[in-house]
Amino acid sequence: MELLYFILASWGLTQILVYGTIFDKVRPKEGFFGELLKCPMCTGFWAGIVHWFFFDLECGILQAGFISSAISYALCMLFTDFGINIKVNKE
Repeated sequence: MELLYFILASWGLTQILVYGTIFDKVRPKEGFFGELLKCPMCTGFWAGIVHWFFFDLECGILQAGFISSAISYALCMLFTDFGINIKVNKE
């Protein structure tokens, strides 16, 4: 259950940092941090590193970052403001 809370907290933090309009005025647009905060995979990694300190996980700090990065990216790509993001290839 602890892992589920970790994943949801990391995804939530990633969503807020990357897409939250509350940070539009202070979010950098250029440079290293500007690029970092455009990417849910990158931001998810650092969110996992931060959350590792707050959760009693059996994995190491880098593993927590990798788990958070993968899950945050997948969930950010799957769920949007408009619901589930499903693209059908019409060939």
